[in-house]
Amino acid sequence: MEVEADVKGAVIGLGVDLVEVERFGDLLRRHKKALARLFAAEELAYTETLANPVPSLAARFAAKEATMKALQVGLGSFDWTDVAVERAPSGAPTLLVRGRAERLAATRGVAGWLVSLSHIDSVAAATVVACS
Repeated sequence: MEVEADVKGAVIGLGVDLVEVERFGDLLRRHKKALARLFAAEELAYTETLANPVPSLAARFAAKEATMKALQVGLGSFDWTDVAVERAPSGAPTLLVRGRAERLAATRGVAGWLVSLSHIDSVAAATVVACS
């Protein structure tokens, strides 16, 4: 069966990132202000509904790092909250890119994004594709 993505065009960049869930949870417990610095309000609103939000937060953080890799930029190129993972009505993750990240994407010809998240108890993963 052929499935057509919402995004047409060429791949401009690809980013993949892994996050150790336990280590990320330890960081969040030690640095309470990290949540507001790393995650957009809509991400926090969703993860607050989960019994254990840490794996989901770790996957979302991985998506932010994967977005940097897809744009071929380094840490500090945009604010962590410039990239947020939302949920489509189907439950699939979607990427919301704004602020400096959106401007960087525009200069590179990015017209859309594909994102995939996954996590198990120990590791969270994200893949981000920047498309023209």
